[in-house]
Amino acid sequence: MEQKKTFWHDLLWTLLLLGAAIVICIILSQAHNDNNPFAVLIFVLAVALVALVTDGYAWGVASSVIGVFCVNYMFTYPFWSFDMSIAGYPLTFMVMLVVSVVISTLTTRVKQSERLRYEIESEKLRADLLRALSHDLRTPLASIEGANSLLLEQPDLSEEERRSLLQQIRRETRWLTRITENMLSVTRMAGERVSLHCNDEVVEEIVDSAVMKLRRNPNALPVTVIRPREILTAPMDATLMEQVILNLLENAVNHAEGATAIRVEITRQEEQIMIAVEDNGAGFPPELLPQLFDRKLLPQPRSCADGRRGLGLGLTLCSAIIKAHGGRMTAENCPEGGARVCLWLPAGKEDEEAEA
Repeated sequence: MEQKKTFWHDLLWTLLLLGAAIVICIILSQAHNDNNPFAVLIFVLAVALVALVTDGYAWGVASSVIGVFCVNYMFTYPFWSFDMSIAGYPLTFMVMLVVSVVISTLTTRVKQSERLRYEIESEKLRADLLRALSHDLRTPLASIEGANSLLLEQPDLSEEERRSLLQQIRRETRWLTRITENMLSVTRMAGERVSLHCNDEVVEEIVDSAVMKLRRNPNALPVTVIRPREILTAPMDATLMEQVILNLLENAVNHAEGATAIRVEITRQEEQIMIAVEDNGAGFPPELLPQLFDRKLLPQPRSCADGRRGLGLGLTLCSAIIKAHGGRMTAENCPEGGARVCLWLPAGKEDEEAEA
C-alpha cells in the first residue's frame, strides 16, 4: 500500500514538473518568435527537481529521456517533428541527456546520503536513550527492592515505618511510570516519521493542566503562573506539549537544588509564543548549558551517590517534541539565581489574524 502511494506521488510530481517545463518553454518561444534558447536549461532544471522530490533513480532518468524528446520535437527546428539529421543535433541532445542523467543521479545520491545520516542520528539517539533508561532505572529499582525486602523480612516494623516504606515504593513506582511514558514518547519522536496531532490550542489551558498534574506530587513546589492579557493559541499536539511542560516542572522539583518555588510565564513575542519555566534554585552548571539540547545525554556522576536521577532523558524528550513543532528551546541561569528554560512556538493563526 505504501509503495503504491509513493508511486502515484512520484508520478504526479514528474508530470507536474515536466508539464510546467513545457508551458514555460511555450511561453518563452512565443516571446522569442519560436526561437527558444532556454529550452535545454529549463528541462535540465525540471529533471533536477524531479530527482529531488521523487524516490530512487528511475523517475529522474525517465524525465531526462522525456526531456530530450520534448526539446527535439517541440522546441527545435523543424518544430513538431523528430529530426536528428541536422549537424550538431545528435551531439547537443546526447550532452543534454548525459547532463540530465548525471544531475539526477547526484541529486538522488545526496537525498540518500541525507536519509542515511538521519538514520544514523536516530540510531545514536536510540542507543543514548537506552543508556539513559538503564541508568535512571537503577536507583528506583534498588530502592523498591530494598523497601520490599524490609517489609518481608522484618514483620515487627512499626506502622509508621511500614507506611514510610510503602510510600517510598509508591513514589519510586510513579517515577518508573513517568520514565516509561517518556521513553514511549521519545521513541515516537525519534521514529522515521513523526506523527503529530496538531490543533490550535489555548496555551494557558495546556500550562494549567500540567500544573494541576504536578500538584498531585506530594513533593511539589508552589507554582506561580504569569498569564497573558489576551488569549494566546499555538498549533500543537496537546498531549505531548503538556508532557513537555510537566517534565520541566518535575525537573525543577526533583533537580533544582535549593529551589522553593517555580514560576511559569506565558508571553507573545512577535510571531512566537514563549513559555518560560523558572525556579529559584542553584541553576544549571555553566559548563553544561551549551550541551543541554544537542541530543546527547550528559553524564550525571552525582546521581548514584545522592539518589538524584539524570536529566538527559527528560531534556531529550522535550527538545525532540519542541523541534517537531517547529519551535526551539533555550536554557539559561537567571541573574538573581535559578534556572530558566524557555519554549518558543509559532503563534496560532487566530493570534496572527488578530494582530493584523
